[in-house]
Amino acid sequence: MVRLRAHHLLCLLNYVGKGYSPVFVANYDDVVARLLIGADVEIVEGADDICAPLACARQGEGVGAHCFKASVRNRDVLAFGLVQRVLRGSGELPDVTGRWRLGQARVAALREAYRTGVFRAACRGCQWVRLCHRVSQSDYSQCRLRF
Repeated sequence: MVRLRAHHLLCLLNYVGKGYSPVFVANYDDVVARLLIGADVEIVEGADDICAPLACARQGEGVGAHCFKASVRNRDVLAFGLVQRVLRGSGELPDVTGRWRLGQARVAALREAYRTGVFRAACRGCQWVRLCHRVSQSDYSQCRLRF
């Protein structure tokens, strides 16, 4: 199982191997590999499997990591509602709570919504938004999450 905070579903759509550090990227690649072989997803609040290298970079410093900031928690709330609406509307998933698989059809529905700006509000203020926009406009050709 892969534990993901809601906004990381959006990040996964555009992930091309860039991140905060080599350790972060290696962990992210591992998360993607697990999803590609069919690991279930569970949406969680707070730090998740992608945040782990940042949240636990050094003993006792995790609480200061950006993944604990209110702005990131707000991004999760916005992303959760939008992801749920997109997947319900596409007929791909009635509810994103509980455990479920990401899969090709769900990724395609989410990527189309991202490319057309549906998730813009959830990504506002993120330092990676320009990169993600370029990736989405290039038809996700260099993304590592490829079913």
